[in-house]
Amino acid sequence: MKKIAVVLSGCGHLDGAEITESISALIALSEFGAEYACFAPEMRVTAVAHFGDGGTGGTRDALVEAARIARGRIAALDGLKEADFDAVVFPGGHGAAKNLSNWAEAGSEAEVHPEVERVIREFHAADKPIGAICIAPTLVAKVLGREGVNVTIGDEPGTAAEIEKTGAQHVACPVDDYVSDRDRKVLSTPAYMYDAKPHQVFAGIRKMIRELVEMA
Repeated sequence: MKKIAVVLSGCGHLDGAEITESISALIALSEFGAEYACFAPEMRVTAVAHFGDGGTGGTRDALVEAARIARGRIAALDGLKEADFDAVVFPGGHGAAKNLSNWAEAGSEAEVHPEVERVIREFHAADKPIGAICIAPTLVAKVLGREGVNVTIGDEPGTAAEIEKTGAQHVACPVDDYVSDRDRKVLSTPAYMYDAKPHQVFAGIRKMIRELVEMA
């Protein structure tokens, strides 16, 4: 059975991992016969209200929040060891661009969380697949851009232009499909980079996960 690591960034699309994207990935991994384990960084992050005016209110721990999605079965990101897994998946949500990096503020000049960069580099060096959803392909672009990796965030011109500044190549893609850079074993799908319906988001993620499991 293939073992896949899933890296979350909290819980909720405005300040953590996007829940539909995360659960879609877990469902697809289960459907295609893979075993998965969830991880998240131990870090305080600014909480954003998901109802009302969307204002901020204090801080929360990304690992504790991500445990909601993982049904409590989760570990700190620094415990993720490449040797224990066949592939890794990064769901999207603003947490990928705020907690796992500062892409939301800095774009192509962003810094990636050290543990996230370590994981991406270790899986890439081991020739193991990396899957990225929604805005999470920016993490891969920032870390592996100099290798000309191909990724997608859909068709949003501004973000695509910032991705290409890293050296990565952006490939336009509809919400219910995905892009596979088979030479570098990087797969990505746009998900909620579009104003999409849940079944469309799931369709793209499911297709991406199917190849990721086959590739692992």
